[in-house]
Amino acid sequence: AHQLSMTLVFMADRALVGHSGGRALASMQVSTTIAWTLVSLLSALAVGTTALVSRHVGEGDRRGAALATRLSLGIGAAVGVGIATVFLVADGALLEAIFPRVEPAVLLEAERYLAIALVALPITAVETVAAAALQASGDTRTPLLATTVANVANLAVSALLIFGAGPVPALGVAGAAVGSTVAFSLQAALLWRVLKRSNGPLPIALASGASLRECRVMARRLLRVSGPAAGEKLVYHAGYLAYVAIIAMLGATTMAANQALISIEALSYQTAEGFGVAAGVLVGQRLGEGRPGEAARSCVVAAGLAVVALSGFSLLFLGAPRVLLGLFSDDPTVVQHGVAPLTVAASSQPAMAFAVVAAMALRAAGATRVLLVTTAVCAVGLRLAATWLFAMRLHMGLLGVWLGSSVDWLVHAAVLGAILAGGRWRRQRV
Repeated sequence: AHQLSMTLVFMADRALVGHSGGRALASMQVSTTIAWTLVSLLSALAVGTTALVSRHVGEGDRRGAALATRLSLGIGAAVGVGIATVFLVADGALLEAIFPRVEPAVLLEAERYLAIALVALPITAVETVAAAALQASGDTRTPLLATTVANVANLAVSALLIFGAGPVPALGVAGAAVGSTVAFSLQAALLWRVLKRSNGPLPIALASGASLRECRVMARRLLRVSGPAAGEKLVYHAGYLAYVAIIAMLGATTMAANQALISIEALSYQTAEGFGVAAGVLVGQRLGEGRPGEAARSCVVAAGLAVVALSGFSLLFLGAPRVLLGLFSDDPTVVQHGVAPLTVAASSQPAMAFAVVAAMALRAAGATRVLLVTTAVCAVGLRLAATWLFAMRLHMGLLGVWLGSSVDWLVHAAVLGAILAGGRWRRQRV
């Protein structure tokens, strides 16, 4: 539910921006791709946090869990500052290099968004790690409450600043960036307060007296899991940037339609991630307790529930495509562009559900190296090749883009299923 609630922040911004013009929505395809890439790289640290905190909780070692959390928060904030600084300095030139065929006016809107959103990257890193740590400890309620409060704040601030009211000027996409920045800052503050409580579910004060040696050992363990996870994220997002660059070749209308489609599918994807979080927590804790069989069963149950839930989204996509697309754009051309691809997306939702849950369970077990390989082969190599073939060589446009995505999910699910069945991940050391 926390994953779903976080997605609603971006969905609300896209829906509001979409009704301020097609160019603004097209710019969100550029800006949110960059922002999502950077946040995802930071979330690689949360993979190590989840694996170690859940293992220590399973072993009954709350101090170890607190130490892993404390180190993750510090490292995350520091890395966030570094990444934000680099991208803020190189922002305009970087966007032009990645998206050379995007209209200058669209790139200018994207730059305005990123100039604000990237300032909050260190805060977002703290929120991501804090939420992962609390979830790994078994407290999924607090992150959900924090994101619910943040969603309300985001909706109010974004609506006011995007469209303006009275003396407040209409800021467009810049207003959306301010709204999401306020939302993530509020989430981080609420979660930090819970972690600081001595009677909380995961008091980081328990690790106050940790020696330098203990910190070094824990940091090495974090990096052993998070390093390959960061590599996986880097490989995936390098491929995803190339994927978006292909979409950009198809024009601003196609970019706007694709952004609306991504917003719709995000609701489904984050629902799968919610089941993945539950699977990861249970897998990590059961492995910590020395019960690998229970860990495997937890993964299977979570994946099955996710498949059922996302099958429901498939029916929704098939039954009301124009209604869903209309939530994100009032341009009839954009809506028409998205109808057929949304039908294709519906067919891949069950496979996506299984792949997302399986990957998150494997990450929680610490099996991040094998995921780096599968991501490089499936999510990058296969997806890019299939997308180029369908969209460009066979001239299928946006429909071909979503056919390429569907091929990736189907193969990815089959590969991860084989890895889970093999069982080596149950003996993974973290």
